[in-house]
Amino acid sequence: MVESTIRVVELSSPFARFAGRILVGLGYEVILVEPPEGDPTRRELDGYAFAHWHAGKRSIVLDLSTDADRRVLDDLVAGADILLDGSDVGSEPSVAQHDSLVHVRVTPFGVTGPRSGWAATNLTVAALGGMLAQVGEPDGAPLSLPEAQAEQLAGVNAAIGALLGLRARRFGRAPMIDISAQECVAASLEAGTLAYVHEDRVPGRPGRVHPLVPHGLFRAADGFLGGGLGGSPRMWDATLQWLIEEGVQDDLDHPRWSDPVERKTHQAHLFEVLQRFLSKWPKEEFAVRAQERKLPWAAVDGPAELLINPQLNDRDFFLDVVSGDEVTRDLGFGFAFPEGRRIRELTVAELGADQSVTIESRTHTAVSAAEAWPGRRSLDGIRVLDLTWVLAGPYCTRILADHGAEVIKVESSGRPDPTRFAPAMHLSRGPHDDPDTSGYFNDVNRNKRSITLNTRSAEGLEVLADLIAASDVVIENFSSSVMAKMGLGYEQLRALRPDIVYVSMSGMGHTGPRSSWVSYADIVSASTGLTALTGWSADEVVGVIYGHGDIVAGLQAATATVAALEHRDRTGRGQHVDLSQLEAMAAHMGTSVIQSTGTGRLPEPTGNAHPGFSPHGVFRCVGPDRWVAIAVRDETDWRALCELIERPEWAAAEGYRTAGEREARRPEIATAVTAWTRTLPADAVTELLQRAGVPAGTVQDGRDLIEADTHLRARGFFVRRTHPRAGAFLHEGVPVRLDHASGAVRSAAPLLGADTDSVLGDILRYPQDKIARLRAGSVLS
Repeated sequence: MVESTIRVVELSSPFARFAGRILVGLGYEVILVEPPEGDPTRRELDGYAFAHWHAGKRSIVLDLSTDADRRVLDDLVAGADILLDGSDVGSEPSVAQHDSLVHVRVTPFGVTGPRSGWAATNLTVAALGGMLAQVGEPDGAPLSLPEAQAEQLAGVNAAIGALLGLRARRFGRAPMIDISAQECVAASLEAGTLAYVHEDRVPGRPGRVHPLVPHGLFRAADGFLGGGLGGSPRMWDATLQWLIEEGVQDDLDHPRWSDPVERKTHQAHLFEVLQRFLSKWPKEEFAVRAQERKLPWAAVDGPAELLINPQLNDRDFFLDVVSGDEVTRDLGFGFAFPEGRRIRELTVAELGADQSVTIESRTHTAVSAAEAWPGRRSLDGIRVLDLTWVLAGPYCTRILADHGAEVIKVESSGRPDPTRFAPAMHLSRGPHDDPDTSGYFNDVNRNKRSITLNTRSAEGLEVLADLIAASDVVIENFSSSVMAKMGLGYEQLRALRPDIVYVSMSGMGHTGPRSSWVSYADIVSASTGLTALTGWSADEVVGVIYGHGDIVAGLQAATATVAALEHRDRTGRGQHVDLSQLEAMAAHMGTSVIQSTGTGRLPEPTGNAHPGFSPHGVFRCVGPDRWVAIAVRDETDWRALCELIERPEWAAAEGYRTAGEREARRPEIATAVTAWTRTLPADAVTELLQRAGVPAGTVQDGRDLIEADTHLRARGFFVRRTHPRAGAFLHEGVPVRLDHASGAVRSAAPLLGADTDSVLGDILRYPQDKIARLRAGSVLS
């Protein structure tokens, strides 16, 4: 029997609101608790900010400074399933604890630790979490990603936490879940921290060139293109053939360039030749022609161009936001749910429109003692067959493994994971030819088991089918046609296991006119507006070169997986989640599209500026490439900053009182602030500003996060585990923390194929002679 709709009570904040939006996308009832003056986003972007973040939610008004309204909140929470709580640490309302209530606390730094009470904004959390250090020109200032990506990372992790909490309460008391936005950022840096852990180096800001693979940002005749040479010899050969056909190959047809090491060593020259070729092409025409050759390129599109993307429109990604008589186009959700349902329309609630919900009676049945299972993690008992590789898919399955799922990674000598084998992605102090010592692979594949299986053989596919039948979840991030060609489309998976949860993670999705496009993280970033809005101006685009899009896709896929398991528990039905990495990243583009369609003002890159805060940016400090992020939110912050920089006369002077007036004086104010920050270490500036209540944060790199961040150390974020081949090293921690039965880094990543015999013997009950025969026939390796 299907239970009633999941009810969520949201005490919103910039770090929590995206979680509420995601839960609306899952079909949950989300009740937004607003103060008497309304949520602050009602006054941003002519109200369109509220429409984006809160459309589809119900609105009630409570003044939580009064005893009466606090009692109303307590009664409301008593009948809720989830409390999504973005309240500041120290000012959160006291609510009664209920065994069935999943309480998700979303704060900048978590509810414990020396920084738990620090003031913060998206910029300062991005700085302290390591994100800013990874974006920008090598000799320029660190650059913020657009559309508040640190806030959105916290939001999607909070949504995952809420879903894990719903599962955990099936076996005992519902947990309190602690989400630190800083940890969400620190766990999302691709190789940013791993390079220091495994190679004793701190990568500099890469500018427009990917630090690991031969990809970058290039100028086209009418804008920019993202892409490069891909990760296989075929892609290089196809690129060279195209250059030769056009007569623009320069010296790249010399045999020396057939060596990938030579291409990497002299990449600058190779990119110069490519740039001359690309500069003559319109960006969209080149991208289409390149994809016809199965080469990974995409036009760098802004929000207005995103709206006409043929793939997104064919898959009904966008939705309409209805506010009174007005209908405005906006971004949809990261995946269609449940069972392929797309939300086509969301309504914006008037302030307090749903006040009657506060007098409804709604209760839950507590878990009985017989059902209770103390110490059980949320995903214990769930088996996941992991057919993913590189980053997006393995990041998803890492999250599931961290929280108790048995994740069986299927590896193949015929389709090896590049992060095990490719020298550029290996990350190791030793030789880069040992597949078991890759720091990149070992971080993203901890807590998993590994089997090696030749899936290009008929017998190998029979073994794979047996594994599918024994699994709850199958996840893959192949291109859209691979599973069908293997005879393992969704209908075949259902025949093997009727309630299977199948999550596909192709770049563009399994349907649509661009479903066959070759996709990498930078292709997704280029196509969704993320790259176009990362820069100092429309002509000074820098772009996002590291794998932020892969991380986002992995987080959205983990959300989809846990939501699908919850749906299966409630209905008995599995489903195919056809997740498109393009849609996953587009769903993280915040108000960029609704600003275009609502206000008519097209967003453009603005560096580190903020529409409502000023000064707002990064400032040089003592030492080479040392910076601090500072965000002045209001007049109180401004007066405190003026006192510290010894400009008290500015505190209440004409022309400095509002953020808009200060923004008009940005060069003058930035010079004065820098004159102060340049005399001090970044951490000292941060401490002085935080003591004055001003949001500030040192721009930290991988070394800082590991060696100098006392808050992360106090919270035990980095975890030391010993790998059988690579030895002991630190792992990024688990940013979704449940107060009991929490996820953890329990074991290091597996050796290649280490669990083949035990998986086939213990799970599939294959006799030893069958396993030996399969190995002798090279089905296993």
